[in-house]
Amino acid sequence: MSRRVVRQSKFRHVFGQAAKADQSYEDIRVSKVTWDSSFCAVNPKFLAIIVEAGGGGAFIVLPLAKTGRVDKNYPLVTGHTAPVLDIDWCPHNDNVIASASDDTTVMVWQIPDYTPTRNITEPILTLEGHSKRVGILCWHPTARNVLLSAGGDNVILIWNVGTGEVLLSLDDMHPDVIHSVCWNSNGSRLATTCKDKTLRIIDPRKGQVVAERFAAHEGMRPMRAVFTRQGHIFTTGFTRMSQRELGLWDPNNFEEPVALQEMDTSNGVLLPFYDPDSSIVYLCGKGDSSIRYFEITDEPPFVHYLNTFSSKEPQRGMGFMPKRGLDVSKCEIARFYKLHERKCEPIIMTVPRKSDLFQDDLYPDTPGPEPALEADEWLSGQDAEPVLISLRDGYVPPKHRELRVTKRNILDVRPPAGPRRSQSASDAPLTQHTLETLLEEIKALREQVQAQEQRITALENMLCELVDGTD
Repeated sequence: MSRRVVRQSKFRHVFGQAAKADQSYEDIRVSKVTWDSSFCAVNPKFLAIIVEAGGGGAFIVLPLAKTGRVDKNYPLVTGHTAPVLDIDWCPHNDNVIASASDDTTVMVWQIPDYTPTRNITEPILTLEGHSKRVGILCWHPTARNVLLSAGGDNVILIWNVGTGEVLLSLDDMHPDVIHSVCWNSNGSRLATTCKDKTLRIIDPRKGQVVAERFAAHEGMRPMRAVFTRQGHIFTTGFTRMSQRELGLWDPNNFEEPVALQEMDTSNGVLLPFYDPDSSIVYLCGKGDSSIRYFEITDEPPFVHYLNTFSSKEPQRGMGFMPKRGLDVSKCEIARFYKLHERKCEPIIMTVPRKSDLFQDDLYPDTPGPEPALEADEWLSGQDAEPVLISLRDGYVPPKHRELRVTKRNILDVRPPAGPRRSQSASDAPLTQHTLETLLEEIKALREQVQAQEQRITALENMLCELVDGTD
């Protein structure tokens, strides 16, 4: 038996199954989905869904442990003044999520382990740097607190969430709307697709396009791209005749594709969800009622069709669970969260095995929640692969970890060179003593606010315990 057949045989029988009704989340008024970004994001603790909210942007965060009907007054995360366009969970902290909005801002939120009793309206951090709507968010895979945002101003900003500063600004590489952005496995490169039909590979720290391919797919419809485990680029797009198409490219030789396959004539944009552990890519189309999956190998034809999961209702959005959130005892290799108009249901992909023992070949060590680098280390040029964990004994999410943001004081960075400008001639220069006094007052106020926040959190926990005790 050839090596290619052996590799295929492992995933030859991958079955998808929709969850039962009591395992779904019912009565959620899902926002109108455009599929330009993620309207559903999931991690081992929480499910987040962008929902309709009058007068502003909001999303709902549900604990995975509780399913069924969602109360219409369930607290929302609401702070944007315009619709939320994208959400993304931090890979290194299951309690931290970022949201992007039509109001040109990015907000970073701390989600408590308990169910709040009122809307969460105050983000940990508000990032302001884009001049137009922000539609794409993507956390760095290995560096702590590094977040990428892309906006309608055709600019990519890379932030240090720990300080609230812009680390890098890539503002002269895309002449038109950016359709997708993806990090490679160690976060040293970016793959982007743009309305100008160009696929680009970018070194963000050097601010250079290291490779590009015009018209990887010749159609005018949006194109998507993701890095594979082997360092190739997997793309989805359209042919000149508007047929959906998938491609595999070697960034060291963009002249010819490694593989190029036509799919069908549907007009829904195909979103790729890639699992590097199994090297399987799942394709979900806007308005489709199916999920098709392929295995990517290093032998012809390189992209092997495996199977299709079909259902009756079209998907309005899709979330993809990280590998550490799967149930290894059931040979679960992927789990999706499919959005309907008023509910969200899990779809589970399994590889049936007769043995109840841990299946080493299905579950190699996978990226865990610990970062490999700090933001400053990555910015200085260091690269590191993700810190891997074993799923042999299952994965237990760590307890609530607080994200601490330390903004650098503007007065420390740029001290005044002379007297403060004022319309009054009697104003005295701002002395060093005055500055120190102000800073001490600010520190005292900050400590007081933190103490009050801790008191409020304690009271909310007590209230939750009282409510749970009366159920």
